[in-house]
Amino acid sequence: MAIKLTILKTGETLISDMQELVAKGQEESQGMPNAYLLENPHKVLTRDKNFVTEEEKQQKKYGIDVFMTPWIILSKDKKILLPPDCVMTIVEPIESIKQMFIDKSESKVEEVTND
Repeated sequence: MAIKLTILKTGETLISDMQELVAKGQEESQGMPNAYLLENPHKVLTRDKNFVTEEEKQQKKYGIDVFMTPWIILSKDKKILLPPDCVMTIVEPIESIKQMFIDKSESKVEEVTND
């Protein structure tokens, strides 16, 4: 798996298993990819912790809460093509966020509809 954080030009931060797609014969050149294939992309949201312990206050260690939600929540698609002109940058996530994504991806959520 190549789990990456993708910062879009819209300001959204996504985490996914990512692959660069390049045209045949272009693999060895240093050109731009033709698209990115995001598998199971999730939007990453952060906010300051609501509750901080006395110890954290004294040591001035304030954490953040991290939330992940499916990027396009109403789609059944798990693989989404992303044009390169939508991307600001791609970075390696810290280990704890990577593990959080892996754990979330491995858990199965059942779809419920009102039919």
